[in-house]
Amino acid sequence: MHSTRRRHRWKLVVGPVLLLMALTALPSSAWAEPGTPQPTPMHDARPHPDADPDPLAGLALPDLATNPGSVLGDLASDGRASDPAMAPGAPAAAGGPPSELLLPALASPRMFHGLAFDTCMTPSLDTMRRWRSSKYGAVGVYYGGRGRACPHQPRLGHRWMKGVQRLGWRVLPVYVGSQSPCVVAGPKKAYRIGRHAWRQGVQEGRDAVRRARAVGIRPGSPLYLDMEAYKYRQKKCARTTLTFVRGWDRQVRGKGYVPGFYSSADSGVAHMRAAARAGARDLPSVIWFARWHTRPRLAREPALRGSAWSSRRRIHQYAGNVKERHGGRTLVIDRNLVHAPVARIR
Repeated sequence: MHSTRRRHRWKLVVGPVLLLMALTALPSSAWAEPGTPQPTPMHDARPHPDADPDPLAGLALPDLATNPGSVLGDLASDGRASDPAMAPGAPAAAGGPPSELLLPALASPRMFHGLAFDTCMTPSLDTMRRWRSSKYGAVGVYYGGRGRACPHQPRLGHRWMKGVQRLGWRVLPVYVGSQSPCVVAGPKKAYRIGRHAWRQGVQEGRDAVRRARAVGIRPGSPLYLDMEAYKYRQKKCARTTLTFVRGWDRQVRGKGYVPGFYSSADSGVAHMRAAARAGARDLPSVIWFARWHTRPRLAREPALRGSAWSSRRRIHQYAGNVKERHGGRTLVIDRNLVHAPVARIR
């Protein structure tokens, strides 16, 4: 009889202890109310430098016509944010868009303000000497990229760069790499961005820097990525294109160069503007927008309304495929109004 009582008392003690141990072993989600979201276990999320990042999943690209204003800020004469609230690290305004300046300050760039031309094939030094009689003071040079319309440039090299600099020209280096998956121009479809957009952007950014150095373009110079007109309102295509551009920009900027971006005002430029308003990072520091058949102007471009990419970061291509003759030499050119960085030639 006493042993039976002892066994009964033992069960009364051991039972609750075992029950308590079982309950404490349950995951925290077992105690949550149904439908309550639970935190995800932490892990090392640092990507490989060349790995594809999250391509801005869920990034809302606002309609430009209904979202006036800017999160980029204007620049003072030294290239820095003119508004202290736009300085890097500034807190975001309550209830509004982030007020951090997304475009890094231009570190003592060589600036040019005036007219420029670009042409598919690099002209001879003699032609460039004769064209000093024209109204142009800078020249756009297609120095690299697999998507160039004129891939073979026998005159282009370090000697040519030094030569045009001695003649007084300023240089706008243009890199025509892979194109958007929804590019409009038929000939450019052969150069569309592949499946790994970030990795491809990084690789082509490296190539852009390597080729720039090979022709004597020093760090601190702008490199302009040429992205021909594309259907940026197609969401999947827009994500792929933006991921490629961001990868290219990050690589170029990391190597000490200034990433620029050329495209149609109503496609690529409008896309970059929308991405900036949505808070995207690794965006171009300078915008070169094409809007033909209009007067040359920098400050009143509709696709860049507000204060995004101030006039010291803008180039307007206002005419294309026109013939001009100076000093007895004729070229087919595009015409540009520039207030932006130009190359430093060593």
